[in-house]
Amino acid sequence: MTTLQDNRFTRTFAELKASGGKALMPFLTAGYPNIDATGALLKDFEARGVRICEIGFPFSDPVADGPTIQASYTEALGAGLRVQDILDMASAYRADGGDMALAAMLSYSIVFRQGTEAFLAKLAAAGFDACIIPDLPLDEAAAAESLAAEAGLCNVMLIAPTTPPARRIEIAKHCRGFAYFVSISGITGERVSLPQETIDGVAELRQHTDTPVCVGFGISNADTVKTVCDAADGAIVGSAIIHRITDAADLPTDEMVAKVGAFVSELLTPII
Repeated sequence: MTTLQDNRFTRTFAELKASGGKALMPFLTAGYPNIDATGALLKDFEARGVRICEIGFPFSDPVADGPTIQASYTEALGAGLRVQDILDMASAYRADGGDMALAAMLSYSIVFRQGTEAFLAKLAAAGFDACIIPDLPLDEAAAAESLAAEAGLCNVMLIAPTTPPARRIEIAKHCRGFAYFVSISGITGERVSLPQETIDGVAELRQHTDTPVCVGFGISNADTVKTVCDAADGAIVGSAIIHRITDAADLPTDEMVAKVGAFVSELLTPII
């Protein structure tokens, strides 16, 4: 069984810290535009130098996702995507030699439906390295945290910009792998700049925790990746990537993957 010491997120951030590097974490909606395309995108991203990736499990009532990601969830579910399809895709990626660290972003209702312990074990067995359950608050997350650790999964929690500083530190203490710092209040979506208080908040938090801090929501181009990574350990890009998948969804899969991958290479430019 994988332990947290040899978990891919733990190892990757330790290596980045030793080298002074930063991480780009692309977000993909599993099954959008189809599950084979998701697997192809993972392989392409890794070939371009991406080391970690977040995979969203489509859900009918997403917690904080903006219209771009919501639409991708709706389309994936409408095409008949099932949770097992996502697990099978991750297993195939691992069987083909894929080595990026993978984080599953999913609603607690998906976990609860199958039983927390059993489902987390399935995630780990499929090749996931971390779970992010945004609708499970800190006060209710203790059981999931320990069960994730037993499965060898990093437990990642979100820190909102409205969260008081002392509680930010407390949440970070319960995170493994990394802490997910939400850059703006509200829902996900592309923005040309981020609030200075976000950058200041990340810098302050990193003085009080050894847990890597990655920033998501609103990061849309290489400039915002650089701004975030000047303060944080990594930048998470979601809506901007899903937007480009949508724009290229009618192309043959290899052409779509190449176009989206070229954008990811642009995002990597300031941190490689």
